[in-house]
Amino acid sequence: MTDDVTDDLPLIPARMLNEFVYCPRLAFLEWVEGEFAHNADTVEGSIRHASVDRVGFRNRPRRAERDETSGERAAFPLLQLRSVELSDPALGLVAKIDLVEIDGGRVQPVDLKKGKRPHVERGAYDPERVQVCAQGLLLRAHGYACDSGVLYFAGSNERVQVDFDDELVALTTAQLAELRAAARELTLPPPLDASPKCVRCSLAPICLPDETRFLCGSGQPPRRLLPADEHAYPLYVQQPGALVRKKDETLQVFDGDEKLGEARIREVSQLVLMGRVSATEAVYQELLQRGKPIVHLSSGGWLYGVTQGLPHANVRLRQEQVRAADDPARSLRIARAIVAAKLTNQRIFLRRNAPDGAVDDVLAGIRNAAGAAERATDVDVVRGHEGYGGRLYFSRLAALIRSNREFAERFEAEGRTRRPPRDPVNALLSFAYSALAREWTTVCLSVGFDPFLGFYHAPRYARPSLALDLMEAFRPLCADSAVIRAINNGEIGSADFVERMGSVNLTPAGRRKFLRSFEQRLGHEVTHPVFGYRISYRRVFEVECRLLARHLLGELATFRPMTTR
Repeated sequence: MTDDVTDDLPLIPARMLNEFVYCPRLAFLEWVEGEFAHNADTVEGSIRHASVDRVGFRNRPRRAERDETSGERAAFPLLQLRSVELSDPALGLVAKIDLVEIDGGRVQPVDLKKGKRPHVERGAYDPERVQVCAQGLLLRAHGYACDSGVLYFAGSNERVQVDFDDELVALTTAQLAELRAAARELTLPPPLDASPKCVRCSLAPICLPDETRFLCGSGQPPRRLLPADEHAYPLYVQQPGALVRKKDETLQVFDGDEKLGEARIREVSQLVLMGRVSATEAVYQELLQRGKPIVHLSSGGWLYGVTQGLPHANVRLRQEQVRAADDPARSLRIARAIVAAKLTNQRIFLRRNAPDGAVDDVLAGIRNAAGAAERATDVDVVRGHEGYGGRLYFSRLAALIRSNREFAERFEAEGRTRRPPRDPVNALLSFAYSALAREWTTVCLSVGFDPFLGFYHAPRYARPSLALDLMEAFRPLCADSAVIRAINNGEIGSADFVERMGSVNLTPAGRRKFLRSFEQRLGHEVTHPVFGYRISYRRVFEVECRLLARHLLGELATFRPMTTR
């Protein structure tokens, strides 16, 4: 084994061997790419381990206990050592052993498992047997006589003895060598083929096993592995001078001594502070420890900062992002796909929502612009087709406004105006695009990208170019749709705007109303046009981001942003 560990790779945790035998792709994602996500099973496992995860030892009296493997009566050891950490560079292994039992000259590791003992021939499955064997090899390397270990299944309160015979030791060392080779070569193992393991895997929304195989041509429609609904949403605070405090498991918002509201921390996906709003140090510590970003916006909704914990551990993804951004040919392919998807979605949005005949004169032009963008040989040419298609789109967007003729006529007269917006519709569009950019920025950070390095939008100071790239296809589906819906439903009216010196902006009350509509849109479920299952737009963002990552890392040949049916 010593020849296998002369590289610069860190020591492999014994629990990663368990994961590798169970699913090589899962172990690679966790150990090499730094991915992890909790689900009910992982949380329950953490709770089970809490009872033994205490450093120290104690003597225990002997009492009879039945060993479920041999059926014989055994005795508790005289000495137990808890949470024993061992490593060995020659093996290339490191482990934190739940329990080490010492009975005279006999030493054996005990590994705690949350579930019930499986009724299989050897008393346990290979992943668990390999993990406890790796712990035994570490004990041997430190000079202890160790010829067996124990798997304790908390769900059924049963112990299973695992003998470290030649066959199990050979399997353990072989799997250790294979995991090290995969990490050294940076080769992501392929996803399992329609495995029942994927259904309960906490990393399924990150791994995307069925989706990846489907895009690679497997032909099998993906199973729905993503949650059916959302349990956490952004918490917006925009009251000037407000302070966010933490109390127990809640975030509370105060304006002086007046309590404005509160939210459970577990139901908050991110804290959004707009304008002159602050939060206590306890809030920052709690949210950063839980991996929840704190987003800083101006009072007008412009993103100027995100407070988060350490960057994502997947450095390799950011390296590939830089290589792709520096490669004109790769950047061009991604830019063409982004713009073609945006123009396609703009055309479909107009066709679906406009009165009969109101937009027929521009649909063909937008479709032609999308096709030309896909064939363009230069990024500047792509921008030209995007600009042409965008002018056609916005020239007819007012036709979708049916309940407020004043808003429609002003937008039709002004066209699309920015910095400053000169009518209520433009003010709403600008605010919606800012909110969408903020959402995409946090998604990019969570996946491991640098949100400021894009492929279509050129890098510029303080501009999240990649977030702007990825949001392009979703401007009509999420931002424009939320604007038109809020106006037509009467959620937003003239009283929600303020006009000064030719500039139109939302009032604080208007921002609150629109943010409710915007968040409802992001939570709206649609049938994914490629994968066939229902999924919210907020989940679509994460899937899109992860598919781009798989493309950059070489697993998917192309990247195609979602286009609605």
